[in-house]
Amino acid sequence: MKYPKEYLDEIKTRLKVSTVVSRNVNLKKRGKEFVGLSPFKTEKTPSFTVNDEKEFYHCFATSEHGNIFDFVMKTQNLKFGEAVKFLANLAGMRPYTFSKQDEEREKRWKEYISIYNQYVQFYHEEILKNEDAGIAREYLKRRNLSKEEVKKFKIGYVKRKPSFYEKLKNQFSEKVLIESGLFYFDEKNKIFVERFRDRIIFPINNISGQPIALGGRTFQEKNYLAKYINSPETLFFKKGSNLYNLDLARKLSNKIDHVYLVEGYMDVVGLSKNGIENVVANLGTSLTERQISILNQFFDDIIICFDGDESGYKAALRAAESSIKELKPEKKISFLFLPDKEDPDSFANKNGKDTFIKFTKENKVPIHKFIFKHYIKETNDDPSSMAVFEKTLRSIANTIKDNFIKKYVLEFFLEQISSLTPHSSFRKKNIYYKKEKSLKTTQKYFNESKSLSPVELKEFSLLYIVLNNLNIFNLNIHLIENIKFFTNENKLVLERVLQELKNKNNLKIDDLLIDKQLIDKIFKFASIKHILNNNKNDEQQVLELLEEIKRDLKNYELEYRIEELESKFSKDLSESTFNEIRELKKLQNIN
Repeated sequence: MKYPKEYLDEIKTRLKVSTVVSRNVNLKKRGKEFVGLSPFKTEKTPSFTVNDEKEFYHCFATSEHGNIFDFVMKTQNLKFGEAVKFLANLAGMRPYTFSKQDEEREKRWKEYISIYNQYVQFYHEEILKNEDAGIAREYLKRRNLSKEEVKKFKIGYVKRKPSFYEKLKNQFSEKVLIESGLFYFDEKNKIFVERFRDRIIFPINNISGQPIALGGRTFQEKNYLAKYINSPETLFFKKGSNLYNLDLARKLSNKIDHVYLVEGYMDVVGLSKNGIENVVANLGTSLTERQISILNQFFDDIIICFDGDESGYKAALRAAESSIKELKPEKKISFLFLPDKEDPDSFANKNGKDTFIKFTKENKVPIHKFIFKHYIKETNDDPSSMAVFEKTLRSIANTIKDNFIKKYVLEFFLEQISSLTPHSSFRKKNIYYKKEKSLKTTQKYFNESKSLSPVELKEFSLLYIVLNNLNIFNLNIHLIENIKFFTNENKLVLERVLQELKNKNNLKIDDLLIDKQLIDKIFKFASIKHILNNNKNDEQQVLELLEEIKRDLKNYELEYRIEELESKFSKDLSESTFNEIRELKKLQNIN
């Protein structure tokens, strides 16, 4: 059985080759390509290249060459179908199971896309050629749009009394036409009505460039009509999972690392016309985590640029509180506020590309600073107000999914709050800056818990062994280099110990820049301490205890992985998943 070509194409469209390969290979950018050490051969000089633009990898040492499916198959020893499932999951797509439901969905998709292609093409030609569309063309001219932009974005015009439904009903059932969202049934007049009549329409394409929805704008002064309307959600169109112009903007991500996120279709078209093509728009709803996650796949810096009025500012604040959750290392989210009463379209038209880019560089604000600046304006100079202020910022920081980003954002917030209250927090501030040099976690995140997990206790015991025997591990650092920890605080402690062991001989605990409270906690809860205290000078015993704890931690790792795979297997019943579970259980028994 073959996967539909469209399904495979969408996986390739959603995933850069470098995104997939970097999970196994440490890549570095070199011109238009990435380079790294070959995953197919042991080597010291990089001979492995990745080209996102051409969608392939190539190994000069072994002549291995291919796309993302080939790479996963060869590096993970998977069959093609297993590689497809793996990559579909990575791309955030539903698995394709060749069931009757999938076949039915595929049939409905082909009908859906056919309806939209015909609809978009017909009304695009109307605005270009039909004399009745003159009023719409005049409006676009007043907005400084040329025929070139109309063609590029396939802008169309649906006249006041359209009749395209009559043409389509000869090819498709009423049910399918209604489900497309382009039509609805008028109960009063007992007729099918085109939703976008008397409007200029902007096709909303999926990531592969196929039209799946429409945005419509009225261009006549009619107070009873909404200025903009969008297609309703359908089986194949979810507003919160799509972005206008992403199909074109993503193609620039191999050359440009940032993207502008704006509010409206005309903002996208206006910026594009002025040479700023790395721009997308959300679709008439609040910005979603899913939309930020999709943009993160292609761009390293998302610049959110909404209108320079009060409603634009409020939309930006909502977007900030929602999107900060998706902030990741090596990814940025910034906000750009235009002068009052300006939108991206009008500002670019008046000032041109160079001024817009210069304004961006001089005025964009990182997301965490924007949030802080907003909420500081809401405070009064009293303890209650400041308490609410701090509580709000802590709450926002705690929504961030990545633990490292969460740590630094919270530190920024608390440092700024501390600087606002110099008298009440003088002592606290001095301690804070002293600890800037030490391990950056601990005091702010480490709330001592009454119930510690078994794996935390094991980690404490391993750290206790290392901290009490630094002289042994100075000479045997390899024994603790590749240990996997599960709790972030303990990971960072081990990293700091390893770093200091590599840089210094005759290391003492006092030389380690780790908060004393954390050291005390390790010493307090390490269950191994009673055994170790009786064997302080027995190096062989110390190393045996270390190996025993390492085996326990390895079993925890295997246990977690088995649980994940068993959950996956209950859904996909994949033979490869079952075989992987079986192999991991063998390893577990060996350990």
